[in-house]
Amino acid sequence: MTKKILVTNDDGVYAAGIKAAYQCVHDLGDVTVVAPSMQKSGVGRSISIFEPLRINQAGVDGMQAYAVGGTPTDSVILGIFSILKAMPDLVLSGFNIGENISTDSVTTSGTIGAAMEAASYGIPAIAASIQVLDEGDKFDDLRAYEYDFQVGIQVVNRIARNVLEMGLPPGVDLLNVNIPRHAAPDTEIEVTRLARKIFRTSVQERHDPRGRPYYWIDGDLIHDDEDGTDVHAIMKCGHISVTPITLDSTAPVEFGKLEQLF
Repeated sequence: MTKKILVTNDDGVYAAGIKAAYQCVHDLGDVTVVAPSMQKSGVGRSISIFEPLRINQAGVDGMQAYAVGGTPTDSVILGIFSILKAMPDLVLSGFNIGENISTDSVTTSGTIGAAMEAASYGIPAIAASIQVLDEGDKFDDLRAYEYDFQVGIQVVNRIARNVLEMGLPPGVDLLNVNIPRHAAPDTEIEVTRLARKIFRTSVQERHDPRGRPYYWIDGDLIHDDEDGTDVHAIMKCGHISVTPITLDSTAPVEFGKLEQLF
């Protein structure tokens, strides 16, 4: 039976990365592309519950897609329940322009949020991202973003093919795949764990013409972390990072040890 594959992202349906994501899986089954109609980075797994959503068909370089006036999670929900009207065999979210590594990204990335939504229904999911050297690239017009996705396409194609055939290992709900900027066909692939942080968070206070303060949240990148983390693999070693993610965020602690707190 032909596999059904749903492709989405958070950079928007016209972004260059989603075209590459489509190329990763177009030979593995029937592919449906459903993504936000515009840039929705940083929205995590947010869902639109206070406004209606619209779907429009969009032709992107010959790739037929559906543009959703909402978030990446909205796109997955509408893709499953309104367009496919069935559970797909795989959801691929990406390629995000900008690495999604550490707990900072897992809890804020719309790319990963979309994969988490799919995983919540028991659908194997992959989130794929590429590293950028200029953080400003994440916020530019990504329709014509220039990058050689070929290594990422080959890696994600291989992973997706095996996931469709064998499924994910027990306890794994999704795979977070990150491709370093200068990846080559022989770049090492490393299975990693999440680093704690990727940003040193800071806040800039400025003042408007009337003297009233306003604020920009920003932060410098952390360029290394412990061996075995995704930050170390990408930022220090230039390896391809594959991190297994579970939706169960329950701390692995003996519950009895918490009794002293209550």
